[in-house]
Amino acid sequence: MARPLRISYPGAHYHVSSRGNEQKDIFKNRRDREKFLDYLASATQRYGAVIHAYCLMTNHYHLLLETPEANLSQIMRHINGAYTTYFNVKRKRAGHLFQGRYKAILVEADAYAAELSRYIHLNPVRAGIVKRPEDHLWSSYSSYIGQNQAAEWLKTDFILGYFGQRGVAAETGYRMFIEEMIDKEYENPLQTAIGAAVLGTADFVETVTAKHVDTRGPQREVPALRHLTSRPALDEILRVVDAAFGSNTKVARQAGMYLCHRYCGEKVREIGSRFAVGPSAITEASRHFTKRMEKDAGLAEVIGTIKRELEI
Repeated sequence: MARPLRISYPGAHYHVSSRGNEQKDIFKNRRDREKFLDYLASATQRYGAVIHAYCLMTNHYHLLLETPEANLSQIMRHINGAYTTYFNVKRKRAGHLFQGRYKAILVEADAYAAELSRYIHLNPVRAGIVKRPEDHLWSSYSSYIGQNQAAEWLKTDFILGYFGQRGVAAETGYRMFIEEMIDKEYENPLQTAIGAAVLGTADFVETVTAKHVDTRGPQREVPALRHLTSRPALDEILRVVDAAFGSNTKVARQAGMYLCHRYCGEKVREIGSRFAVGPSAITEASRHFTKRMEKDAGLAEVIGTIKRELEI
């Protein structure tokens, strides 16, 4: 298994997820979930973690957390390690509970925190566990909309601040933000993460790489690093796409939207401006093109050739 790229600095935000070994359940009952939440609470007390959002499923979980002390590894050793010990002792078992390493994607919070919280809170709906996110007892959503009082260790102010001042207005705005996607398909925002390591604009990726990644040290062999340091510009993507599709300008446009959305790192708004469409149209076009490639092997092969030329 390739070693993950871990980028750590004070105040960094991450989407963290971890799955059960062999896809097996990591939460068997209510007490298991309560115990896991206890470990989230103790991670904030002992290691300074800031938990912005969470969702416990059956065989995995999602967190949106911040590390004021640049100690993600320490935090995750506590959460996953302590919970594994509890789980194993309770069930008189031994061995790994979680499947390999936890996944942690560094996130540009101002650009993506709200969208990621929506992705996290809608997980139970997408999985068919509940019809509405507030019906899932094991996520932070009910605290965001004022249905339940937030635990002291859960920090909702940062994300709610994007939806108005504190109180009912912000909670209502956030509820509307979530509900507009309940019955709609929308792309997982994490799919645009570069090298499964960083989710952010081109400027954010460039700054983080320059300041916090040692491109000449031990991490230089980590595959994700190559993606961070060799991202193609929007103009370069379009040049290669136009050359590949020639006179087929319709497919070239669709392919350009897809590849720019996935790989150039510009904000969706800026990509949309280049194609004279709104941000939502870019996201929708990227989703449709992904499905089209699943059915059209020839098209997928052309896109593969383009990606190889762009080294993405």
